[in-house]
Amino acid sequence: MPSLEASRKSNRKRTAGASLSGTNLERAGDYNQRVILQAIRVNGPVTRVVLAEITGLTPPAVANITKRLLDDRLILEAGRVQGARGQPAMNLVINPEGCLSIGVNIDRDHITIVLLDLMGAVRARATQEIEFPLPADVARFCQIQVRRMLAPWKDRPPRLSGIGVALPDDLGRVDLPHRPENYDVWSSVDIGKLLGDILPLPVFLENDAAAAALGELQFGHGLHKPSFFYVLISSGLGGGMVVEGNYFRGAQGRSGEIGFLPVRSPQTAARSLQGVVSLSALYAHLEASGIAASRPDHLADLSDEGQALVESWIALSAKLLVQPFVGISCVVNPEAIYIGGRLPTQLIDRLVEAVNARLARVEDVPALAPVERAATSADGPAVGAALLPFMDQLLPSRAALMKTSQA
Repeated sequence: MPSLEASRKSNRKRTAGASLSGTNLERAGDYNQRVILQAIRVNGPVTRVVLAEITGLTPPAVANITKRLLDDRLILEAGRVQGARGQPAMNLVINPEGCLSIGVNIDRDHITIVLLDLMGAVRARATQEIEFPLPADVARFCQIQVRRMLAPWKDRPPRLSGIGVALPDDLGRVDLPHRPENYDVWSSVDIGKLLGDILPLPVFLENDAAAAALGELQFGHGLHKPSFFYVLISSGLGGGMVVEGNYFRGAQGRSGEIGFLPVRSPQTAARSLQGVVSLSALYAHLEASGIAASRPDHLADLSDEGQALVESWIALSAKLLVQPFVGISCVVNPEAIYIGGRLPTQLIDRLVEAVNARLARVEDVPALAPVERAATSADGPAVGAALLPFMDQLLPSRAALMKTSQA
């Protein structure tokens, strides 16, 4: 039987989400610094001794790395902790304002911007409910809101790592209800230039569901369950798969495209899953009965007839999600399936309950992943977008390790 101390060390490593093991590769100092920073972010307040246990790095390596992080103001000392014997050890914590990042989520029904600190806290947020915003709308809104977000720092602007942008694949091509003819402009726009003109910062681009999944990994349930499938219910329907703390993209970078799965049901004329399980489909379902709704907050004040229609939509959505979720459980075997997006929280909870009730009746499947509401939820894509510059410059990832090994 393992000792209590051995179990404690094992648990420390498991609760860190993505791997926190350091590397002994040559020229790996940058990667090990990322690992230590992540370990402090996830476990802090934490001492250097514990950091060495978590990462497997030597005490001298941990001491050198933490000195650099202190000099860069990315971490702070947070008082000493008295041990059983010897010199009291210093606790270390993340400096939330050591670095900030901007995340932008562009979709067919809204624009959302967040200013994120290194601990994942949203320091400022702005959103505009707008149907099918064009590039000029996005540029104008972002320019105004970013200026407002940075105003509290006045003459001492914060250290910004970059701008992350999350938007659906095929934004200008997928034909959703009421899409204007000129919306295909998104197929040719240079998003890097569009957002890069606002601030002289690097711009990082990601699919919205992938960004939401990455945000869940770093700031949500993924810290404790690093293998999961994320379902994003927005104007469309997307998905993202995280395996052992790494986002899995697939051969063409299109893994997780759950919305395009074909459906055949006498209860709907839709031919793809997002033709039912999406906000656009829900609004169309209400509109067919003469009930107007075009924003998530409209769903909170529906008549009894409208609420009954929402319940019927939840029932059909749950029914159609069962087989895809069974397939995900059988093929990927994730620890959980998380549902997030702009669907109001109470409706996500009812959908989760309905799906789990149907899954409970599935037989002859060796392991079914439980379905839960995502922790990052509505702002998941924007938070995940803001994470992208941190991942590129500060946090450990498989891509960062590959760069280190090829240096």
